Amino acid sequence: MKRIVSVLAEVFVLYAGATTALPAQTYTTLHSFDCSRDGAYPDGTLVQDTDGYLYGTTAGGANIGAGTIFKITPGGALTTIYKFCTPGGICPQNISPRAPLLQASNGKLYGSTFGSAELASFPGAVFEIADGRVKTLHSFCSRSECQDGASPNAALIQTADGNLYGTTEFGGAICYLPDGCGTVFKMTPSGALTTLYSFCKSPGCSDGAFPLGALVQDDNGYFYGTTYQGGSHGGGTLFKITPSGTLTTLDVLCDGSGPCNYEPEVGMIMASDGDFYGIASSGGTSAYGTIFKMTPSGKLTTIYSFCSQAGCADGETPIAALIQGTDGYLYGSTGAGGPTGLGTIFKTTLDGTLTTLYGEGATTLMQDTNGDFYGTIARGGNLGCGTVFRLSVGLGPFVETEPASGKVGAVVRILGSDLTGVSSVAFNGTPAGFSALSRTNITATVPVGATTGLVEVVTSGGTLSSNVPFRVMP
Repeated sequence: MKRIVSVLAEVFVLYAGATTALPAQTYTTLHSFDCSRDGAYPDGTLVQDTDGYLYGTTAGGANIGAGTIFKITPGGALTTIYKFCTPGGICPQNISPRAPLLQASNGKLYGSTFGSAELASFPGAVFEIADGRVKTLHSFCSRSECQDGASPNAALIQTADGNLYGTTEFGGAICYLPDGCGTVFKMTPSGALTTLYSFCKSPGCSDGAFPLGALVQDDNGYFYGTTYQGGSHGGGTLFKITPSGTLTTLDVLCDGSGPCNYEPEVGMIMASDGDFYGIASSGGTSAYGTIFKMTPSGKLTTIYSFCSQAGCADGETPIAALIQGTDGYLYGSTGAGGPTGLGTIFKTTLDGTLTTLYGEGATTLMQDTNGDFYGTIARGGNLGCGTVFRLSVGLGPFVETEPASGKVGAVVRILGSDLTGVSSVAFNGTPAGFSALSRTNITATVPVGATTGLVEVVTSGGTLSSNVPFRVMP
């Protein structure tokens, strides 16, 4: 049963010690997982596909608790499209998908599992979904001593050259711990894998260990990421790596000079100002986690420390990777604290003015092109096995490009909630050729003369702008 909650007097603006009532937010529980048939523990962020559905995974439930892949309409109708393993317990594919799926430029969905039954040690795998079928592309730990990595825990990203890039939490060629300290890898869409970097190349792991979060790419083609541990004080690192695998440690998160940002469990995002933003699950002035900003050159600034309000009313221990909404705010979630002790959903300006939106934490968050936010709670719901929810804060519809960067001549998918009657597409003001494929999906070619900026689509209902600037690559 759907649960709709209007948050009125319970919602406050929290900054500089002030408390101010906010306009109503509408929170709706769309689906509660039943722990068995339709899965349990949705850990990965939902992704919007070209058909208008939101796709996600559960890490448990279904056949022998191996997890599922599901799709759900923006209104809440859920369909389980794949169950890992067979009812008899035979697992020729993967088990326990925890990372978000990726909608690739070829129209297929790609994902990873934390464990794979193809090897006794369950080191994880990368798979693709096409026409409802799941195909394993690479099983990790296929090289001696897991030198190709083990246990991918974060979303894949796709670059303009069509390749996929990701991280594994464990494994690697060189590490001073028995299970390995993690890797960065590149993979072709057909599954040919290249290990770009293995962490912990010295006994002190000064370069970091255990990359749990997804990578993010800047305009120059560099990748940026985080490690959960390592660095001079063991609390993790922020790094930059070239597409060929040359790694630079930009910050060690704790240098002993003041409050630290400890243990980032998710990756960073690049915001509209060109800087990177992320969360640390511990550290800060109250030791309950932070939001931090890093410039491309590596200058780190803590913009917010959680539990800075009486009784931790602003939440503690941030868990959901930040996203930037179409209003320019950063949105995220904490796993504890807040008015109920169950965490919070919050938004913050880029300089750290934080607003608590809802008094229950989310495991993941994303913004649909209809303007609403959708997310999962891994262990909430009627049976404690997780939910999918919608949070409406009054933002309007937009379009989203896939990918968010490309060269002149590249064909780009443009997603929307209602693209009826498209009459023109422009990349930062430069008209582009397009093909309308469906009510929720069109394709466009990056035109000659295009520069980095917003993509605008004129429909019969009005003009829609992209949620982030499209980056025209050299």
